[in-house]
Amino acid sequence: MQTDSTSTPHPASFSPRSPINRSPLSSLLLLVGSVFLGMTVGALLATGAAYLISMGSSNGLAPELMELLRHPTRYPNAWATLMVVQGISQVCSFLLPALVFWYLFEKQQWADFQPRPLVKVGGLGIVIILVIAFMPFNGLVIQWNQGLIFPDTLAPIERWMRAKEDELGELTKYLTTFTTPGQLILALFVIAVLPAIGEEVLFRGVLQRRFTDWLGGNPHVGIWLAAAVFSAIHMQFYGFFPRLLLGALFGYLYFWAGNLWVPILAHFINNGFTVLMVYLRQRQVVSVNIEDAERVSVSAGLFSLLLCLGLLYYFRRTNNPLEHD
Repeated sequence: MQTDSTSTPHPASFSPRSPINRSPLSSLLLLVGSVFLGMTVGALLATGAAYLISMGSSNGLAPELMELLRHPTRYPNAWATLMVVQGISQVCSFLLPALVFWYLFEKQQWADFQPRPLVKVGGLGIVIILVIAFMPFNGLVIQWNQGLIFPDTLAPIERWMRAKEDELGELTKYLTTFTTPGQLILALFVIAVLPAIGEEVLFRGVLQRRFTDWLGGNPHVGIWLAAAVFSAIHMQFYGFFPRLLLGALFGYLYFWAGNLWVPILAHFINNGFTVLMVYLRQRQVVSVNIEDAERVSVSAGLFSLLLCLGLLYYFRRTNNPLEHD
């Protein structure tokens, strides 16, 4: 989304602080170490939360966390438990490590994510339309990605990937099955708000900026590298390429807007709109199945692509892109 504050021009009102002078390898190791530490703490907290919630159930049984993730329908209170687990995981795996690295190791502040104040960003409404308009084209990419077949020599790896994909698909379906409006609100917070903030701070605010700085100041390299890591860390091979494009979309929005809240908004709209549409379909308010990528026609996908390119061009022009873009 945006290049590092040390390698791009900024509005005159913004005076970025220089990051600590250390080698890219040292910085990367500190960031990776922060993420792994956060994941470890998150796993411990999530396990403890799952135990406490399960102990309050009618049968008093507390399943192991991995067993709960694999077979949630076997346990009471599993939906609420898994939502708590997902929330803890999001905060500890993405947001906290990014902030620890940014504040403690880089000696930067939140304002250093914002080369341009939000009030000076033009076309925020375009961001909402753009993210929704992007979905049909990304649906075509999802179809193609899911249809990839490995060579026979890699058949065991393909079977393992398919099994993991099916397992994650079942878990996602379970977590997006709502019976009350309260569940929808909690799901929007856990599935849309927390990932939008945590993942954008880490992948766009920190990684994209640092990749750009470490690799000669080329913002496009930083955007696509951060998008690749963003997609890979979700551990879904059959969703790798559509998530890669989504990450790149968020990256360019950040780069052109100069404010981290813009990709956070885009990420929230992407996740939140999907959750809301799933809920409305379950309530039979709408008939569209937004999760059915196979229903996207080639013509609809190409129209979506052309529309998005036009909207991106307008957003870029509105926000006076940096001269090296």
